[in-house]
Amino acid sequence: MKKEDIVSTHAMPAFSPSYPVGPYYFKQREYLIITYESDPDAVREALPEPLEPTGDRKNLCFYEWMNMPDSSGFGSYVESGSGIIATYKGEPCNFSVQMYLNDEPPITAGREIWGFPKKWGQPKLKVKKDTLTGTLHYDGIKVAVGTMAYKHVSLEAKLGEIKKGIEKLNVNLKVIPGVDGKPQIAELVGYHLQDVVVHGAWDGPACLDLFNHVNCRVAALPVKKVIGGRHQIVDFTLSYGEVLIDYLVEAEAQKPAKTVTSAKNVATG
Repeated sequence: MKKEDIVSTHAMPAFSPSYPVGPYYFKQREYLIITYESDPDAVREALPEPLEPTGDRKNLCFYEWMNMPDSSGFGSYVESGSGIIATYKGEPCNFSVQMYLNDEPPITAGREIWGFPKKWGQPKLKVKKDTLTGTLHYDGIKVAVGTMAYKHVSLEAKLGEIKKGIEKLNVNLKVIPGVDGKPQIAELVGYHLQDVVVHGAWDGPACLDLFNHVNCRVAALPVKKVIGGRHQIVDFTLSYGEVLIDYLVEAEAQKPAKTVTSAKNVATG
């Protein structure tokens, strides 16, 4: 492998990359999103500076399941995880706290490119009779259950408004160590979903239960009060993002300047 081949390689392993070059296209992506109030101190602990929590009590979170039957380069898989509704310099945004999915390519690509906080898990999202039902198992243990009444309130008249909400800023915390074990990348990353098409959306009553697990800490943002559920089916393009903050560069800039002293030769006569 020549040097020019190495520097043009987009992902590992070089002989068989885990994922192709983007952008990445998602068709008929189905969401169950449950918005809820959590503990304000837990929200603040999970939210990196300079992001700020929103809501009267500064404690708005969401938990979601996503069926992704047609994802270019990634295939068909299911994902589940939690986030915080926040602002970045006054701009509304969603911050991803943790994500669990059952497909290696989007785990690897998500972590390496955008800093998505992804781990392996076993989520499922299905319609069971009159209930849209999401579950998450980690190592065979059930850690999350979400249920929503199926298509009770149509949002057909508000699809344009929902589209704008999906297009708003999304933010991840990307932390990757170097070979010495110290952080080599520590960035706040922003991205926007593009080419958004909303095929349908529904609101309705919902319930959410999160259970403690030491290696799958979905319950670290505990449910205090469920606000409601949203079911939606969407197409979009996931393009590359941008670095909002480079924490390592900022930390280096804040270090005190070194004082340089020099000795002068003094001639006496």
